[in-house]
Amino acid sequence: MKIVALVRTELARLTATPLARLALIALMCVPLLYGGMYLWANQNPYAKLDRIPAAIVDSDSGATDAAGIPVNYGEKVTKQLVDGKKFDWHVVSAAQAAKGVRDETYNFVFTIPASFSKDLTSSSTSAPTAAKIHLTTNDTTSYLSSTIANQAGVSIRAAVTAEVGKTAAKTLLTGLDDVRSNLATAASGSSRLASGAATLRSGLDSAKSGAASLASGTAQLSSGAARLDAGLHSLASSTAGLPAATSQLASGSQSVADGAARLASGASALSSGSTALAAGASRLDSSVTTAAATSARGVASLPQQQQALARQLLAEGFTPAQVQQVAVATAPLTKSLTDGNAQLQTLSAATKQLAASSRSVASGAQTLSSSTGQLASGSAQVASGAAALTASSPALTNGIAQAAAGSSSLASGAAAASSGASSLSAGVAKLESGAISLQNGTAKLTGGLNDGVKQIPATTAASRDRQASAIADPVSITDSSIASAGTYGAGLAPFFISLAAWIGMYALFLIVKPISKRAITAIRAPGRITLAGWLTPAALGLVQMLALFAIVKFALGFDVVNPGPMIGLMVLASVTFAAIIMTLNVYLGSVGQFLGLVLMLIQLVTAGGTFPWQTLPAPLAALHFALPMSYAVDGLRQLMYGGDLGAAWSDAGVLGLWLLGAILLSVIAARRMTRRRTLRDLRPSLIG
Repeated sequence: MKIVALVRTELARLTATPLARLALIALMCVPLLYGGMYLWANQNPYAKLDRIPAAIVDSDSGATDAAGIPVNYGEKVTKQLVDGKKFDWHVVSAAQAAKGVRDETYNFVFTIPASFSKDLTSSSTSAPTAAKIHLTTNDTTSYLSSTIANQAGVSIRAAVTAEVGKTAAKTLLTGLDDVRSNLATAASGSSRLASGAATLRSGLDSAKSGAASLASGTAQLSSGAARLDAGLHSLASSTAGLPAATSQLASGSQSVADGAARLASGASALSSGSTALAAGASRLDSSVTTAAATSARGVASLPQQQQALARQLLAEGFTPAQVQQVAVATAPLTKSLTDGNAQLQTLSAATKQLAASSRSVASGAQTLSSSTGQLASGSAQVASGAAALTASSPALTNGIAQAAAGSSSLASGAAAASSGASSLSAGVAKLESGAISLQNGTAKLTGGLNDGVKQIPATTAASRDRQASAIADPVSITDSSIASAGTYGAGLAPFFISLAAWIGMYALFLIVKPISKRAITAIRAPGRITLAGWLTPAALGLVQMLALFAIVKFALGFDVVNPGPMIGLMVLASVTFAAIIMTLNVYLGSVGQFLGLVLMLIQLVTAGGTFPWQTLPAPLAALHFALPMSYAVDGLRQLMYGGDLGAAWSDAGVLGLWLLGAILLSVIAARRMTRRRTLRDLRPSLIG
């Protein structure tokens, strides 16, 4: 018998009677009801939190902030929560809230104490206090309500923190802007101070130079005044006998004038005689010079004349010896002529000197004559002046004595002025040093103030508001998901689809025979019989998965990024679960059916469908990697949310291995049945 015929036979058995058909339809709907209704109920609960009743008790009495402005943060928080409409908020009294949370009228209550604003504004005081909001919950309403309330408390805390932080930051930024403005003003003043210090330093430098010059000049003045004083006293002492001396001078100068007149007369006669002497010396020099020149020429021509005489004597018949004798005889004469010429040359030089000296004497005599004339005239004037000096010398002596007395006072004053000028110079030097320090200090101060102004950015009221917002809430989280489920229901869908596939197969095997024992006995083809036994629930599982996908995709409206591959993986998971449950039934019968239920419960825990598998205890975490439903859940997540297709293929591969392994084990069991059969095996099954 062929596999198709075996499958058709099994399907015919399942639909043979109206009751059987009703049972098949009911069991086929089990996974649809399980998966569809659960996902429908939890499709998007977070979008319906505004239906949860919650209460707010605002007891805040308000406060005054650091700027003296009245604030009431309790009102702001209450208004923000009510306007946000995330929950069904009710603003009630403390008594109403306490009663409502006890009788489950409200799931939770937020109580804002009277000191809330006062505590929030205390951060600017010397005794800051943390503000508190009290949360009251009642887990009898729902544990998740308490969890959601705690999350709402975190959000409220963040909002209050941002609001208070913004106010504090705005106050700080306003203060910084004032500091910047004051620093700019201080920097401008410091710049002007530095400019004045530079001018002061320049002036003090000039003053220092002038003070040094003054000190030097007064020192010289003091020294000169001292010398003047000594000189005037010495002069006064020396001129005490001036009247007598001038009288003698007048008498002596008259005598000098008389002698000078006589000297001028003698000098005139001397000038006349020296002039005549100079004329005679000049004539003598001319005569001697002419004779010396003639003598010099004669002496110079002696050798030629001696040679000419020798040639003439030889021509007249004298022998050379005789000629030599004549030369020897005339040699003394030649020497005498030469010596006489030398003496004559010397005499010529002497006469030249005599002529020059005579002219000098004549010139000096003329000058002496002129000078003695002037001397005579000047002596006469000196005699006249000496007479006048003699007449005025008593008054001069008296004036010098008075000047000597005044010079003592001048010397004393000059010494005091010199000491004061030295002190002034030292003081100006110290003042200049201080001015340099002042200039350097003001320059550093100006630079520091300008740097401070640069480090504090210029702001406006609008920019400070934006900065305060950024400081109060500095971090924003931007969602960037590789694969996003979108809603809470979509996040649970892969897990409940996998669980529904297992439950569907488990329910079908309540009426589907894993392997027909009659067929094994009659046909004895374990492979075909095993495949036929698996294909029947696999075909029914295919229908279940198509219907469940339609509910997920179209009825509930969940987004599916990869619909075709997702259907394929759903069907693969269903037929794999069919093979596993079939194997358990083949080997263990009713016990195997029970183990299928136990295995479903274990996978319900280890598949990581709700919480991450990393939160499981170590033994259960190990089973996560061993059991097939974990791979079905992961593969469906990858395909439904648009995750890693490679991971989905890997998950499908693991499910395929489970499928092949389960079918292979079933074939082995079926083959063993063909070798050993009893009449008991031919009895009808209790199930069908």
